Amino acid sequence: MPDRLARWGRAPGALTSRVRAERRVPLIQVVKTLAAMILSWFLCLLVFPGQLPIFGAIAALLVVQDNVNQSLSKGLERVVGVLLGVGVALLTGEFLGQHSWLFIAALVAGLALGWLLSMTPSAANQIVVSALLMIALGGLDLQYGVERVVETLIGALIGVGINALVVAPVRTLPVHEAIIALAEDAATALRRIADALDRPRDDDWLERMHREARALQAERARVHTLLREARESLRLNPRSRRFRQGLAADDALFQRLQPIVTQIGGMSRAVYDLYEPDLVTDPSVIGMVEELRRAAHDLERLVRPALPGSEPPEPPALTAPYTIPQPHPEHWVLIGSLMEDLRRVRGRITGELD
Repeated sequence: MPDRLARWGRAPGALTSRVRAERRVPLIQVVKTLAAMILSWFLCLLVFPGQLPIFGAIAALLVVQDNVNQSLSKGLERVVGVLLGVGVALLTGEFLGQHSWLFIAALVAGLALGWLLSMTPSAANQIVVSALLMIALGGLDLQYGVERVVETLIGALIGVGINALVVAPVRTLPVHEAIIALAEDAATALRRIADALDRPRDDDWLERMHREARALQAERARVHTLLREARESLRLNPRSRRFRQGLAADDALFQRLQPIVTQIGGMSRAVYDLYEPDLVTDPSVIGMVEELRRAAHDLERLVRPALPGSEPPEPPALTAPYTIPQPHPEHWVLIGSLMEDLRRVRGRITGELD
């Protein structure tokens, strides 16, 4: 019974999470959308007086997107959808006449046309919605349909123009912060692996260590997503020139971090599966602990360059590669695996490996 009540208690949160974003849309985007709709409304009234410019306002609303490239795509999608939707409404009305079931016929014809043209679901829906609005607001008048297409084009152009010219959205800062966080968390995971080999640990401690190391995979996937969003935000963006160099540097750093995250996951898995308490007494493992901590130190240095006027950064801790003269007769599999992963991590940090 308590478990059931707990599930019911979580239900509202699960429902709201489906309609709520992880972060609010910037207020400037809301203001730009409102400005585009108002400007479209009054401009369309000047061009077509006596008609409510609903199509133009809807186009402006849909076109102001998260970046300029998406705005252009949405604008093209909306104009094509209205053009085809008006055509569907006129053709179905011409063949079937003014009947109550004309709406159903237009709906079927719009979906069929979108399917035949292999259009995206959202573009196909634009055809259907435009056809239904055309029939409901303008009947089967050709001039009305042409005016609505022009009105939509005006709204789309205004939406794209405002989104591009008024503080065009740039999404490079989130990916920069996420890459720094990934490097710092990877360094923490390296220290946790070193701590596992520094003194005897129980199963619960090892479980937490391995879980934290595996979390780096999800963090890396998030950086992938943010990097893709950042690249897209710079396409067709008038402000892109000043941000491209920084994004390229972040991308290069991320490409360097990716294999390090993979190696850390392998090291954590090996320690978790093959751990024995007496490992901590092995001289080669004692030296490896120090090398892991040096690697963590230098990994943090990659993403924390010295600021102007600050104290000089600490020198790199990694010097010559760590070697083991003779492997342990019982734990050589684990030690050998860790040594190879550590060699690759060291090479990525120092730049010796591509």
